[in-house]
Amino acid sequence: MSSAARPVLVVAEQLDAAADMVVDQLNQRDVPVMRFDVAEFPQHLTLTGSHLPQEPGWTGTIDDGRRTVRLEEVRAVYWRRPARPLIADSVPEPYATWAQNQADAAILNVLAALPGVPWLNNPHTDRPASHKPQQLTVATRCGLTVPRSLVTNDPDAARRFAKETGGPLICKPLLGGRLDVGEGRPLMVATHRVDPADFDDSIRTTAHYFQEDIPKAYEVRLVAVGQKVFGGKLITTSEAAGTDWRTDYDHIEYDTVDVPDDVATAVRRFLAYYGIAFGSFDFAVTPTGEWVFFENNPAGTWAWVENRTGLPIAAAHADYLMGDTA
Repeated sequence: MSSAARPVLVVAEQLDAAADMVVDQLNQRDVPVMRFDVAEFPQHLTLTGSHLPQEPGWTGTIDDGRRTVRLEEVRAVYWRRPARPLIADSVPEPYATWAQNQADAAILNVLAALPGVPWLNNPHTDRPASHKPQQLTVATRCGLTVPRSLVTNDPDAARRFAKETGGPLICKPLLGGRLDVGEGRPLMVATHRVDPADFDDSIRTTAHYFQEDIPKAYEVRLVAVGQKVFGGKLITTSEAAGTDWRTDYDHIEYDTVDVPDDVATAVRRFLAYYGIAFGSFDFAVTPTGEWVFFENNPAGTWAWVENRTGLPIAAAHADYLMGDTA
């Protein structure tokens, strides 16, 4: 089979704008695509993989009832935050959870075992890359500037940090996700400013992630795909958006910004350290022009950056999945 005829697997939820945009780019280039959600497995998706002694890799098929792709012909995998497998309601607990874990391991680990197949991103490397405290260490080693930070459940340590910092502080979650507060209303725990005068023993209830509040001329959602970097500029026009732009989209103005060479080089080093090829990086740019790294989401959103700015991020994904890693 010619390289052009080899299919790309797009593994994503059905309603995912970024996946839609990448599939469209691949279709424009006549690259065959098989798109599915892991939630379809094992009830509506069939995986058959085999490995024989002395064979270089796995062979077999993935079949969704409409089309079939041979494992040995897979060209690349775009793994875009799929849902977990859904097990039939007829399977009771604890067997349903066991079966879900088995199905999850099968679909991911068989695909991950395909030799020489590029990923955006392989979850085996993606998950460690999402750990925020380690990100600060790696970012510093790679040459990025980071905020002064503290993780603690000790109110006295928090007070000392506030005194040593000598300026306003923010508190943010260590782990992403939303709170289920009932009635179908998930609540996002946003980054928020804190007053050290309010620090009390409630800090002992769990770990808290404090940082100095960096002054911002604007923020940047920097999207890296392989060696390519794209700077989406966010100018916030409300206090809420300035603290966490996800809380007030009505007060954001969008533009593009050139990524300084030293920042781009450090971002590429960061990706290489974790062995990933994609990341959505959040930076603040101070009034003096210094770029300060906050965090990287290795499965972060970017479709809105392209839609608002015209940056060719989906095309960069397609390039990478077709083998252009430069």
